[in-house]
This record gives sequence, C-alpha cells and structure tokens, in this order.
Amino acid sequence: MPSKRLLAAVLTVVAVAAGTSAATAAPVVTTTNAISSSFADTFADPSIIQGRDGYWYAYATSDPLVANGPFGLMHMARTKDFSSWEYLGTVFNDETKPAWAAPGSFFWAPDIRYFDGQYVMYFTVTDTAANPGGDPAIGVATAPTPAGPWTATGGPVVAPKPDGNGGYFGTIDPAMLTAADGKRYLYYGGFYGGISVTELSADGMHAVGEPTQVTIGDRYEGSYVVYRDGWYYFMGSSMNCCAGPTTGYSVFAGRSRSPRGPFLDADGAALTGSRVGGTTVITQNGNKWIGPGHHAFITDAAGQDHIVYHAIDRGTPWLTNPFGINRRPMLIDKIDWINGWPRTRAGAGPSEGPVPAPTTGSSLGIDSTDPAAGLQGATKQPGDSLGGPTATINGAARTRAAAPAGSLRVEADVRLGTSFTTVLGNQVVATVANNRVTLTVGRRTASANLPADFDRTQWNKLSVQVSGSSVTARLNDAGLGDVYAEAQVTVPGLKLGSAPVGWFGSAEVDNLTVRPVARPVTRLADVPRTGDLLSGDDFNGPLGADWSWVRQDAKATVADGKLSWPLENADMTGSSNNAGLLFHTAPAGKSWIAETKLHLDTGQGDVRNYQQAGMIAYLNDSDFARLGSVAIWKTRQTEYGRELVARPSDGATSYGAAAIGRSAPTLWMRLAYHQNAAGEHVYQAGTSVDGKNWTWGASWVLPSAARIGLYAHGEFTGANPPPVATFDYLKFYESK
Repeated sequence: MPSKRLLAAVLTVVAVAAGTSAATAAPVVTTTNAISSSFADTFADPSIIQGRDGYWYAYATSDPLVANGPFGLMHMARTKDFSSWEYLGTVFNDETKPAWAAPGSFFWAPDIRYFDGQYVMYFTVTDTAANPGGDPAIGVATAPTPAGPWTATGGPVVAPKPDGNGGYFGTIDPAMLTAADGKRYLYYGGFYGGISVTELSADGMHAVGEPTQVTIGDRYEGSYVVYRDGWYYFMGSSMNCCAGPTTGYSVFAGRSRSPRGPFLDADGAALTGSRVGGTTVITQNGNKWIGPGHHAFITDAAGQDHIVYHAIDRGTPWLTNPFGINRRPMLIDKIDWINGWPRTRAGAGPSEGPVPAPTTGSSLGIDSTDPAAGLQGATKQPGDSLGGPTATINGAARTRAAAPAGSLRVEADVRLGTSFTTVLGNQVVATVANNRVTLTVGRRTASANLPADFDRTQWNKLSVQVSGSSVTARLNDAGLGDVYAEAQVTVPGLKLGSAPVGWFGSAEVDNLTVRPVARPVTRLADVPRTGDLLSGDDFNGPLGADWSWVRQDAKATVADGKLSWPLENADMTGSSNNAGLLFHTAPAGKSWIAETKLHLDTGQGDVRNYQQAGMIAYLNDSDFARLGSVAIWKTRQTEYGRELVARPSDGATSYGAAAIGRSAPTLWMRLAYHQNAAGEHVYQAGTSVDGKNWTWGASWVLPSAARIGLYAHGEFTGANPPPVATFDYLKFYESK
C-alpha cells in the first residue's frame, strides 16, 4: 500500500485540477446485425480480442466467406468501432497449418487469448494424421500480433479421446480461462461425450492432470467461461447449429465458485444432470435471426458486456444449395446482468435494427493509443510496432481534464512496477503492490491476492470501475472474462465526485480509456402474460365439438378429468408422419396463450429415444412447431422443434429445435401466439416446473395461423410398455 503522505500528495494534485472541464462526448456509433456483412456472408463460431493497437480482432471457423468460395484455414478481420471492418485473410495457409493434421482436416472454432507477451489461439482439428478418419483434437498456435503470423505447435494441446467403440468423442470447441487460482484451464467437448475442463501448463501449450466433465453429453457444445463477482459462469450452445431455416441453436449458462464446477443454473439444476439445467443467455425471438450461438464475450470501454455470436437469417439460411453449408454471419448484442445472470438485451434476444455499438476509445481528450498526450506527469515512450506509443508513469500523473461525477470506468494495458495506484474522484483508491490488488473507498477496504507466479513485467489489463455503489478493481490477461485478482467493495450512497483521474507509482500504460459506465439494466424484458380465460377443456367429460383428430389414436382416453395417452411408436419428422394429433379450436383474430399441464415419466439416465409428449402448432405434416418433454439419449430435455419444407423441388424437409428451461415428470407448457408487423404468425414457447414461475424461450414463425393441439409419440427405444402421457387440460387465455 502507498504511504499516507504519498497518497495525500496525489489527491492534492487531483483536487487542484478538479475544475477542469471534460471533453465533449463523441457521437454515438451504431451497428446493425450482421456485423460481418461488409466482408463476408458467413463468419461462424466467432471469437474476439482487443489488440494493444486499439483494434478489435475477430476470428472465425473455416467455412467459405461467400458462396462457392474456398474454405480457408480460419479467418481474421478487425475493426476500430464495430461499424466498419477490414478482412485480414486466413490464420493458416497450406504451408503453416499444423503438420499433425490429416489431409483434408477442417479447422474450427478458434478461441483467441493473450498472455505471457503473445497471442494464443486454440482451435479444433477435425482429423489428425495419427488416426485419419475422424479423431478430433484441440490445437494451439501463437503469434506476436493479433494478425499473426501464427505458428502451430508440433502436436495437439488436447489429444483425441477414444470412445471405446472404435470411434472418438467430440474433442472440439476450445475455450481458455485464466482463473483466480493462477492456473490456466481449457474447456472443450460437445454433444458426443460432453464438455470437460483440463488444467493447462503455465505456458498454455499442454494439458496436464485429469480432466473434469462439466456437462452431460447430448446437450452442450461451443463453451465459453467468464469470471464475475466471485462466480465462474459456464456458457454453452445447445441443439443443432446448422439446420438451415429450422436452426434453433441457443446459449445457456450455469455458474460455480470453482472453474471445475459443478455448474448450476438459476434454478439450481446441474448441467451434468439427466434432467439437464441451463439458464437462457440468448435464443431466437421471432425476428429474422434464428439459431444464435457459439459465442464469445467482450467488455467495452464503458464496462458494458457484449456477446459476439453467429446466427442464421431465416430468409437466406444457406450459403450453398439447401442441405449444404449454412450461412452463419457474425452478430453482436449487449449483455445485461439481471439477478446475477447474463441475458442478451435483458432477455429480448438478437437485435435486427441499428443499436449502439460497443463503446471504444476514451473520453477526456485521451487518445487511447497514445495515452501520454492526454496525461500530465507521464512520459511518452516509443513503445513497439504492436501497440505504438505508450506512457510511462514514475511518481504522480493525472488526466488533463476532469472525469465527470458518477459512475466511471478506467482501463488500460499495463506493465507494472513495484507499486501502482489509480485514484478516481478523490475517493476510490486501487493499488497493485505486494502481490495483491487492494481497493479502498473511505473506511472500506478489500483485497485479493495475485498468483504467486504473477509476472508484472508482462502486459496485463487493469480496470477500476465505479458503478453506483459497487466498486471493482480487476487485473487480468486481456479483458475476456479471465482474472488474476479482483477486489470489490460496496458503499451504499457512494457519490463519486468530478475530478481528474490520478495515478502514482510506476507503470508503463497503453490503450488507456476513461469512460462513464454504461447504465445497467436490471429488469428482464417483458414476457407473455395470461389474461382472461377464452376457451379450452379440462377433460371433465367426453371430447366436444371443439376437438378434432389427425390419425386418431383409439388408445387415448378421457376419464377422471384427464386425457391419458400411451406414447405411440410413431413420429412427425421427415417422411414418417404416422403419429396421431389431437387439436382444439383456437381463438380467432387476437393474441392468446395456450396452456397445458403434462405428466410424463421417462425416467432418468437411460436411453429412451425419443419418447415425448406436449403441444403442437400445426399447418400440415411438413410444416409445424412442437413443444415437448423429450428423452434424448440419456438426457431429458424440453424441446421446441420446427419442421418445414426446405427444398420445394422435391418436398425435402428440414427439422431443428431449440431447448427451453428444464424438464420434469410434471411440466406446464405454453405457446404464446401473436402476429408481427410483417403479418407473420409467431409462436413463442414457455415452460414451468411448478405452474407459477415460467421460463420463456424460443419463437418459431409460421406462414399462417396454425391448428393447436396435443401429441404423444416418439419412435422410441426402451420402456416397454410405453409410458402414458397424461394431460390435465388445454386452455386458451388472453395474452396481455
């Protein structure tokens, strides 16, 4: 900690200049999804990092950028403000790609990081030369700049994992995290075998020790983990990434106090459980974007988090002919933390029109890439070719202009001396010294130890933020959700005054930004709510005139206030179309919510493909959306599926699905109907395990008003005789 005399001297310097006016705020920059459209039609599985030159660099999997283009060997692009982009070429070429990859192998899902003075990229190699034919592994490459040149290591960081049956588990989709325990971790895996986490060697080049499985198979891939407020948030993508116009990919989260889990969702359900958990981070909302997923996180200069992801325009889903390559451009939207959970646009999902871009650069007249020019007491240094000029602080320095009162974020890349202190508003003091980060606000103090081997001579990222009554000081690799140490204090009634930002001690500083903090959103977006009862049936008597069948099943009976329906060994997808469907007349000419209560016990942990029952919005056997409680291998999930004719020339159909909430032997289900501004018919699904608290999820758009009904089928294995689906009612309510 600094001496009281030195601290008083710096506070005096800051206070003398407190009347200096701040620079005029820059105009708001907007961006419109898809943000990759200026240089690519598809830019899938994106990851992103800010280089020390102030650019944001994005990377994508090896699909062609445009129709009939080359597959490439992973792609690179960059932007300064997220409104204009420059394509930089591919990560590898045929000469520089990993020598241990089999000929014809693809390179997927790059994950970009920065530590130990170099850029590090993890990626999927779909096939290795050791066992040609499909043995995926995780590769790693390093570069001196975010644009390369990239040098791959001589072997995988995570080797292929045999499944014991002559094949290999899905060792795909890496995501690295530097955690508060000082260790580096790599998350990898997918639907086949689940997602695991392994510790890495200190240099990040090798897996060490035994991995820990953090998700059950058949549910998640595309992992990404961030640290926030003492929690590690695991996020993964669910269902099919690439089903063209029926893609229902979505992202869900769980959190843990440990980077190894166990990860639980907001309801306490585990991501490793058969009735698998997951709190929705992003899902489709009924606009043109479907299948949002395989994402990365960034934090902008105003402290606002953003999710960078790919999605599919349901009007132009294919890059090539139907059933070929999916067109998955890169999108970005803000993340709001509500009740401790990340929600895209407070739960509203992907944006379609112009929205504010991430805040970049600095206020107070500071050029973030030449920080000495905006500071008094700092010395300009030539820096290097990567970052340009830097500022050296030895003693005391401050901004030439006063920062505004209220919430404020100060962030910079730093190479630290023995002690370095940041002062905000003459009240907030954050010091890195004695191998710890210490935060002092008045009489309140908090500190966090840095790892014993923390290297202060390397470039790291330091942020100090005041947001309302919450104050946080954080030191990490590159601002991507990683953490070496974070100190937090809460000061009720804190009012940060207007004053220059001050520093004292010793450090080299680059990429400096000072910004008011983005106003936090704390309330979820509106969801459908039931009003007056419009119509329906509680099965207290025989089915009336409002009911009708397609392929009536004589085994379905009504008695004792219930519809009991043994699951048919039948299905609706593809060309099967042999399952019975029971419909009830829906209200006409208004928005409404249909609800049912379903009892269906499919057990746990065994394979019962694909026993299911639930609700359906039906136009015909090749055009419908169905919401069901379904057994998928060893998991039990709540699936909202969509089938439509994807190739009119021969009637070939496409089927995909989104996951919603979690399943239970007794499950309440809702379909909320409305027409959008284009006159399309939108059906949003919701589920509940208690009939009171509802999880609203994905929306599917149908070309016309559908018939609404119930189903119970599966084309299943296991459980003989088949389980019985029991429905308590089907009712229609006014939608508020």
